[in-house]
Amino acid sequence: MNPPGILCSLVTLYYLVLIVRIILSWVRSVPEPIQPLANAVRAVTDPVLNPVRGLIPPVRIGAAALDLSPIIVFLVLSIVVQPLVCTLTGGPLFQ
Repeated sequence: MNPPGILCSLVTLYYLVLIVRIILSWVRSVPEPIQPLANAVRAVTDPVLNPVRGLIPPVRIGAAALDLSPIIVFLVLSIVVQPLVCTLTGGPLFQ
């Protein structure tokens, strides 16, 4: 892998971290052995998700609320960021 392609790989890795974050949001209480991993995932994703949450509030569905911020970040990453970064750095698109 060429050094510029590393940035493209990091964007792809962020996809995976975002997917883990989405799955963690479905679990009410994370088991103790997984807690450090869950905290690390939140620490990596919160700086990106929080500004989006400030712009677009959760959609109310009865008593529950659907947080659209992970979906929006996922779309922006896949439509804008990853193609742009991978094209500019010469890395593989969607490895």
